[in-house]
Amino acid sequence: MRNRTWTGLAPVVGIFVAGGLVTGCAHRQGQAPVPEVAVSVVQTERVTLTTELPGRISAFLVAEVRPQVNGIIQQRTFTEGSDVKAGALLYQIDPAPYQAALASAQAALAKAQASLPPLQSKMQRDQELVKIDAIGKQELEEAVSASRQAEAEILASKAAVDTARINLAYTRITAPISGRIGKSAVTVGALATGYQGAVFTTIQQLDPVYVDSPQSTGYLLQLKRNMATGRIKGGAADQTKVKLLLEDGTPYPQQGVLKFSDVAVDPTTGSLNLRMVFPNSGHVLLPGMYVRAVVEEGVAEQAILVPQQGVAHDPKGNPTAMVVDPAGKVEQRFLKVDRAVGSRWLVTDGLKAGDRLIMEGLQKVRPGMPVTVVPFHETPAPQPAAGN
Repeated sequence: MRNRTWTGLAPVVGIFVAGGLVTGCAHRQGQAPVPEVAVSVVQTERVTLTTELPGRISAFLVAEVRPQVNGIIQQRTFTEGSDVKAGALLYQIDPAPYQAALASAQAALAKAQASLPPLQSKMQRDQELVKIDAIGKQELEEAVSASRQAEAEILASKAAVDTARINLAYTRITAPISGRIGKSAVTVGALATGYQGAVFTTIQQLDPVYVDSPQSTGYLLQLKRNMATGRIKGGAADQTKVKLLLEDGTPYPQQGVLKFSDVAVDPTTGSLNLRMVFPNSGHVLLPGMYVRAVVEEGVAEQAILVPQQGVAHDPKGNPTAMVVDPAGKVEQRFLKVDRAVGSRWLVTDGLKAGDRLIMEGLQKVRPGMPVTVVPFHETPAPQPAAGN
């Protein structure tokens, strides 16, 4: 009888034990585990601040070649697209009419010079004769006038000779500067007209060259403000180094120098113009080419750079970040971001050295929640496979 009673109670005891285990498990499952986040400790560092600006190449010097006298072109001595030296002969205009004009002017000068001595001798004799009343004063005055007129004719003849010599020299059209010469607009046998509007050809000096790039006034004001507060330490404008990226993204091997900015603001764009000078011995940079200038603004000695992975944006677009405070709880920070530097943000407000910035696990936390902290290990970027 006793055995049967125990046998009947066994299932009931098992049910109660099982029920207790289920209740205990449910109680333990109700306690949510503390989430784990990976953090990066914010540190300050010295950063060279740069700005990338679009620009165009322009020649350092440009000379338009035009004729200064009339005539027929007899010769063209240069190859289009070649380099020429200052003073080199480019075109030869028929010099024969100007040689004849010079010879005529020289003959007129010789005639005027030959007529002067007799007139001077007569003037001197009349001056002696008038003293003894051998001739009247009117005759002396006529002799003086004739002598002075001859002297004036000599001066006019000399000026005519100089003019004829200059015009003859102008029949040789030479290069005013050294540089790369362009296409010729005329050929041998064409008529040249002195000081005509149409150019014969153009010479451009390509070493060095200018890079002209627009600069916003807002950026310029921010740069001056940063230097005034000491956040950026920069040098004089003519000491600012500039790097260049070609249109395909290739870095230009030589550095340039920032020379000046316009003193007036373009009302249509609200920008100033920055002009930089780059050496161009290999003539890689050509006028009109599009480039990007990387201007060094200065140095931020205590810059805070954080990975872009750790910065989010609220619905209004304001940058925010989550940090772990000294008590081990999540705290939200609103940031001020200056610019992107590579794959990181330059933060000017909202973070300080020593802050623990949450990099991974952001989707599991909210402000005020306790968390478990582990170091963040950045995964290196995959390297491209080598080609066969």
